Amino acid sequence: MSYVAENALIIQSDRSVLLEVHSPHADAARAAIAPFAELIKSPEHIHTYQISPLSIWNARAAGMPVTDMIAALRDHAKYPMPEAVAQEISALGSRYGLTVIERDDHRLLLKIADLPLAELLSRTNEVAKYLGDRLSNQVFAVEPGDRGVLKQALLSAGYPAEDLAGYVTGDALKLALRSPSASGAPFILRDYQKEAAEAFYQAGRVQGGSGVIVLPCGAGKTMVGLAAIAQVQENTLVLTSSLTSVRQWQRELLDKTTLPPDAIAEYSGESKRTAPITLATYQILGYRSTKDGEFPHFQLFNARSWGLIIYDEVHLLPAPIFGLQRNCKPAAAWD
Repeated sequence: MSYVAENALIIQSDRSVLLEVHSPHADAARAAIAPFAELIKSPEHIHTYQISPLSIWNARAAGMPVTDMIAALRDHAKYPMPEAVAQEISALGSRYGLTVIERDDHRLLLKIADLPLAELLSRTNEVAKYLGDRLSNQVFAVEPGDRGVLKQALLSAGYPAEDLAGYVTGDALKLALRSPSASGAPFILRDYQKEAAEAFYQAGRVQGGSGVIVLPCGAGKTMVGLAAIAQVQENTLVLTSSLTSVRQWQRELLDKTTLPPDAIAEYSGESKRTAPITLATYQILGYRSTKDGEFPHFQLFNARSWGLIIYDEVHLLPAPIFGLQRNCKPAAAWD
């Protein structure tokens, strides 16, 4: 491909991508690379993206083929794309799915694509410590509580797992979104809110049910949470950063869903009640009477059969709590 003046992308050999903001095709180019390239900086005229192993694997996890990534770059490149970049993207993308986590009755299995890779990973200390019995040459048992940390270890080793294990079903909860709201005000989800909830839920397939929703301030992340609860239709625990947020969630649930008041409970310093929808704060979960003591309120995770756990403002989630929760069901995070 020769020089195309109106195209917006300049692809460099280090897998960085420059986007000329004033190009007539800038918006189309931005949309084309957004699924697999990370925005690094965005001054007035040139925006810089980086194509990293993680960004490629995230795109693969979302169902994007490697061929589509390469085609998007070539279609919008101002200058010919370095062939080495295409080869690197192809090689990195092909690693996704070489390890697969599946459920077998009440246990988890790690299945590895071939014997050499199984040998390599079983000898990688950070991976091996989370592997249980070797059930065959390429299959290992995995403790359910080690699911998250094993995935992190495999990611660090360069072989991200495709997680097809799904999640345990929680107690049923019937609700619907109102239109209009209980207050009489118009209420309809915006297109991007619907898309975010659908990307999380994935029509109930095992590939869905967990993830991080990232939207700008004021974009209505709580509405995405309500939509997710309505899709899952199971008991839900919502963890927030403050009592103010707890009360906001309570108001929105009562105003915009068909839930009755007694289906929503606050678990805080003032109240220790649980209900099909329970709202709590990180602070109450992180409370302990001494520095080395137990976390008495962690029992909340087992108080009901939760089908969904929402971590609101997840960037504020305290690191010690996050580490201690690795045995709890994964869920959704709203950032």
